Amino acid sequence: MLLALELFVMLVLANGSPLVVARLLHQRGNWPVDGGRVWRDGGPVFGPSKTWRGLVSGIACCLVFSAWVGLGWFFGALFGLLALIGDLISSFIKRRWGLVSSARALWLDQLPEALLPMIMAWLWLPLLLWEAVAVALLFALGNMLISPVLYRLGIRKQPH
Repeated sequence: MLLALELFVMLVLANGSPLVVARLLHQRGNWPVDGGRVWRDGGPVFGPSKTWRGLVSGIACCLVFSAWVGLGWFFGALFGLLALIGDLISSFIKRRWGLVSSARALWLDQLPEALLPMIMAWLWLPLLLWEAVAVALLFALGNMLISPVLYRLGIRKQPH
């Protein structure tokens, strides 16, 4: 149970720390991962909200937390990277569907960023498959419920 909670916290850190760092640094270090490039359909590859600053902060937070709880820094770095790759995959798909950056796409916004690192955790750690799936689903549902609250508090720019 403690392991599942630690993994849940790591998902929150990977996906929440870029928001916090963006609020603290404003436009500093705000370089888009896609470099402003467009895909062959004419739309952005990921969009302006996917930045190197966010990628680095998400990985760093997971790395530090994972080392602190005894899972190891390498596991944490890889977990954070996979969570953010899942987020990039979501953004890529949303851009192909013609959705603007930060547009809402239920489940697509939450599951890839939770499932990719949880699959790795399931393969790496003494974690049952149902526990990995449960953590990913709880993260997705929690994200859907908490994001509007964070928006009302002025932490998020979008309510989703």
